[in-house]
Amino acid sequence: MMLSCYGLIKKDNKDYWIKFHRELMYISQLIAAESIELVFSGRNLTSSLSKVFEGYPKMTYQQRAVAQDLSYGTLRFLGNLDAILGRLLERPIQDEFLRCLLLVALYQLEYGRAENHTIVNQAVNAVSKSKCPWAKALINGVLRNFIRNKKELNDTLPHSDITKYSYQPWWISKVKEQYPFSWESILVAGNQHPPMTLRVNRRQMNADEFISILKENNIEAEKIDEFAVTLLKALPVEKIPGFFEGDFSVQDYGAQFAAQLLDLTEGARVLDACSAPGGKTGHILEMADVDLLAIDNDQARLSKVESNLRRLNLNARLLVGDASTPEAWWDGKQFDRILADVPCTASGIVRRHVDIKWLRREDDIVSFTKQQELILPSLWRLLRKGGKLLYVTCSIFKEENLNQIEKFLQTHNDAEQIPLNLNTLVNIDNGQILPTAKHDGFYYNLLQKK
Repeated sequence: MMLSCYGLIKKDNKDYWIKFHRELMYISQLIAAESIELVFSGRNLTSSLSKVFEGYPKMTYQQRAVAQDLSYGTLRFLGNLDAILGRLLERPIQDEFLRCLLLVALYQLEYGRAENHTIVNQAVNAVSKSKCPWAKALINGVLRNFIRNKKELNDTLPHSDITKYSYQPWWISKVKEQYPFSWESILVAGNQHPPMTLRVNRRQMNADEFISILKENNIEAEKIDEFAVTLLKALPVEKIPGFFEGDFSVQDYGAQFAAQLLDLTEGARVLDACSAPGGKTGHILEMADVDLLAIDNDQARLSKVESNLRRLNLNARLLVGDASTPEAWWDGKQFDRILADVPCTASGIVRRHVDIKWLRREDDIVSFTKQQELILPSLWRLLRKGGKLLYVTCSIFKEENLNQIEKFLQTHNDAEQIPLNLNTLVNIDNGQILPTAKHDGFYYNLLQKK
């Protein structure tokens, strides 16, 4: 149920559930529509929601949570919803806000559990309090037409991959070309709700001990490995015991391999390049007592690293610096280990950042590969002989991953690949971890300097 994930209601208490929706839904619909309108103008969803929230200072926590759910869900299935809307309209709507509000309401009608009449009435209420109050009849007519003809409309939608999978055409074509045997499962995985996976701080406890604590607090969780668990029901972190004490961090299971693959040793001099927001930084320090320097080229993002380390009661040297120009910040002492978590298209984590599916352009891949081609050799100079560099992206596109490493090896005779030692819980091929229900998509390649 749409709201039950926030623990607001009981599933079988239907009367209270409907009343509760009527009290909050139209505000959430307005926020979601305004946020999606900003996304369509080129802004990412996180900043769009933050911007729109400023205009609703009296909204409740529940309204905020539902607005986020509606925004993510609408963008997750935008290809399908846009096709439905196209069939419902005689001509395209010129006002982008109205289009977004209809898409949000259609998402609720198609994928939600609220009563149809409640969704429609609240959408009409929403538009009456918007900049387009004249459109009440339009909103009401389009949505009620969908309810009356839902099955017929869905049966006659265009049989296209865009409608079926909700990605841009170039994205679908690229995934098909690069993964001819698994392209469909990759696209489907990108549309799933991401699991809430936690990395247990091994300096505090292990997964079994942490699950016992969760059970005492009536929180159900599943053990993935010795230091990773997934909650069966997502919760705000402040509601999970031990967060402020540093007992755990929220981190996708696929991302938890970075610190492990670095092959850390006590006392090693380690560089975490492009470190923000600090998830992997904290994991490195949980794994071993090392001399760690974490850099990022953005002070605001670096502050997030500092905040994460403070919560975990861990310490590292933090420095604003560009990984592609180390001469501006490097002290001349080489590193034993380097984590190069380079900027990328983030095509492996789209279920967490659904706006990426619609904001990213194919030529963005070229821009990112140029950045990566600058960063990798620049960091390589900082690595001592015998040292190891782990190249990481959260992308599934080969231009940023396997192709990038192959080009680097052709021009660096002192580099050799080290086989990755991963457990059998993930499917990895040439360093590529493809997204599944359990984890996002990542690429890892471990290089050693001869």
